Amino acid sequence: MTKHQVTDPIFPECPVRNVLSRIGEKWSILVLLTLDGTGQPMRFKAIEAAIPDISQKMLTQALRHLEADGFVLRHAYAEVPPRVEYELTDRSRSLLPLIHNLVGWALDNLSGIVRDRKAFMEKGKSSYKGEYG
Repeated sequence: MTKHQVTDPIFPECPVRNVLSRIGEKWSILVLLTLDGTGQPMRFKAIEAAIPDISQKMLTQALRHLEADGFVLRHAYAEVPPRVEYELTDRSRSLLPLIHNLVGWALDNLSGIVRDRKAFMEKGKSSYKGEYG
């Protein structure tokens, strides 16, 4: 097993858990959507500027994981100063329509989800012990 390989400890051979555990990381989808938004390779600083609440460390980690799984290509150019660009692969392009559908679904359902969370938490204050009580 490589350092970057992600597996579910209970079901290590499950392909769905293996793939979703990586794509479901906090920043992965945002990085893919950012790269998709320009339609061209992007430098690290441009990606970082497009996702203002991501740290350099987390962006580096997300890009490495996406590169390791074949979702992002990294091109390093031997120039002074050095230039590194990232771009989507065919694999990530095949995933993006699904991500766009998920984003659309989230936008369509956000207000109802927020309303239900609020109602649940209000209900929980009176009827649940521990975390909600």
